[in-house]
Amino acid sequence: MKPSDISITACSYSHVLEILSNKWSALVIYALESGTIRYSEIKRRIDGISQKMLTQTLRQLERDGLVSRKVTPSVPPIVDYTLTPLGNTLIPCMKMLKEWASEHYSVVRQAREQYDLGEDGAAVR
Repeated sequence: MKPSDISITACSYSHVLEILSNKWSALVIYALESGTIRYSEIKRRIDGISQKMLTQTLRQLERDGLVSRKVTPSVPPIVDYTLTPLGNTLIPCMKMLKEWASEHYSVVRQAREQYDLGEDGAAVR
């Protein structure tokens, strides 16, 4: 059996990883998991995200077909965001990743600390 192609240009998996490997994308998707919310509410839910980064992330997710945007004309305009049906299909996968992180991140952290100390116990630069 021939191994599957995992090259950057040919593998759809790598293209999806490109979308989701951005921490802000994952956090925006989590923020939208509960339904339609306004831009300002997304910003409140995601600690540390700048207005510029949130706008860029939402635009990219909209471009990728994962988020829909609805503008209600008013002063100021009301902008609501919702996961699309395609975006909603990511939630179970992301929940599994979140569970894995909850169960295993302490081991990852220990491995990093051990690696950073080096084999002889001295700090690695």
